[in-house]
Amino acid sequence: MANEQVIINIRDIATEMLAPYPEYFVVDVRIKPTNNVKLFVDGDNGVPVDKLVAFNRNLYTRLEGANLFPDNDFSLEVSSPGLDEPLKLHRQYVKNIGRKIAVTLLDDSEKEGTLLSITEEKVTIEELVGKKKEKKTTEINLNEIKHTKVCIVF
Repeated sequence: MANEQVIINIRDIATEMLAPYPEYFVVDVRIKPTNNVKLFVDGDNGVPVDKLVAFNRNLYTRLEGANLFPDNDFSLEVSSPGLDEPLKLHRQYVKNIGRKIAVTLLDDSEKEGTLLSITEEKVTIEELVGKKKEKKTTEINLNEIKHTKVCIVF
């Protein structure tokens, strides 16, 4: 089975598994050439480690039953996306409203500011510009974004 189809199948299985938990959602599925499956799950208020462990056990059993890998030769990691992972879904933007983000645009320029809002078409951030660090509200169309990451602020 092609890797792309396996990823779709795993996403479907994981989404079904998470259905009783509407606060959690699948962000991404990746498969390394060694059949190491990585599932990234996020939640509207984060995901506790004990939930990730339970999801891992549940999904492992489901994947064994689905026979997606020859001789069930695969390993599985279920985790929440770390701060080094870009935001991929609308829900991730929503949960990060009020946090500082770095947006890389398609032309590789970058904008940094506090995420104020997200719609289906655009994000609105508040940037600090100039020497006086004046606040400026900027709207960015989602189709102009290469990726967005949450900034670590100390």
